[in-house]
Amino acid sequence: MGGLTRLIVVLSMLAATALTSKSQYVFPITKDEPTKQFYTTIGIGAAPEAPVNFLLDLGTDLTWANCRKIKSLSSLHLVRCQSSTCKAIPGNGCDSRNTCLYQQPNPFGKNSSVTSRVVQDIANSPTVSFRPFTFSCAAAAKRSQGLPPPMAGVLGLSTGEYTFWRQVTKKFNIIPQFSLCLPSSGTTGNLYIGGLSYSVPSSATVMRVSSGDYFMVVQSIYVDGTLLSLNPSLLNGGAKLSTVVPYTVLHTDIYNALAQSFTLKAKANGRSQVPSVAPFKNCYDARAAAGKNTPVIEFGLPGNMREVRWTFHGTNTLVNINKKVICLAFIDGGKKPKENIVIGTYQLQNYILSFDMSRTQLRLSESLLLHNASCST
Repeated sequence: MGGLTRLIVVLSMLAATALTSKSQYVFPITKDEPTKQFYTTIGIGAAPEAPVNFLLDLGTDLTWANCRKIKSLSSLHLVRCQSSTCKAIPGNGCDSRNTCLYQQPNPFGKNSSVTSRVVQDIANSPTVSFRPFTFSCAAAAKRSQGLPPPMAGVLGLSTGEYTFWRQVTKKFNIIPQFSLCLPSSGTTGNLYIGGLSYSVPSSATVMRVSSGDYFMVVQSIYVDGTLLSLNPSLLNGGAKLSTVVPYTVLHTDIYNALAQSFTLKAKANGRSQVPSVAPFKNCYDARAAAGKNTPVIEFGLPGNMREVRWTFHGTNTLVNINKKVICLAFIDGGKKPKENIVIGTYQLQNYILSFDMSRTQLRLSESLLLHNASCST
């Protein structure tokens, strides 16, 4: 066995160990293939044998559930309006019965929201059980807000006082940190709450929080080492991280610069361009350039001593449409998007991302695929 092969095997074994034994609490992540959305499963109340599938959302403060789909609510109780819990929840309100209410925004960015009651119950998983677990309870099925059928709620992973990860870290007095490992297919990736030791190369960068969302500070973008020529103002807002947007969405000017550079380098490697396939604009002949290198895309981020480059390889930059067509897995978001860069889940798959709120720091691993590992099982 060659030295490089031995190194890869050792790193893979260490990665597998780190991802199962070094975390405080672990929750499974499943990818819903038809919708490309990700969810975890948590038991609510006194019946953990009747679990609820929750959509993962980095932009939601308070976890929400369709309570009609929870079989046992015997231990559930309402949060009162004047309680310290209710006062700490953004957008709280009251009804005529002195019950705390929450205005639940739509996780998919649609201009709609629902008002639900704030409640508390027991949360159960194979690795942890705790109470009180505070969440928002909607009894009407019509309030599902467009969730895919396997899911009956949204797991809040934002920065608020009562997001799911923060409730766990406060309950068990552990580091305010959580990590994601999104699988590219099937099950199971993992949500880790608490510390996580890396055994694959990783880098730390600045994390910015705005209106409960997580942002990376982007200094530059490269394609195969070539710096894109961009108006600096396009990068000023940073890159928002999302677990509900399937593919990275870019301002038109960023997208055009990226696609033009990527296509030129792909053609130089023998990959010919073919007609676009919505929602993708730049597509290529999947049968061409077999064995040739796919151009890598890198985001330049601030590091401690030098610029950190977060690198996306072929499995995170190209998406297979069929046996003949493959497309650049980035979306043109138009000239006036709310955010100029939104990093979607296709680009996050098979990386480990750690959100460390004790340092307001984001840690990014190399692609696990480079080390003969992945987030999928």
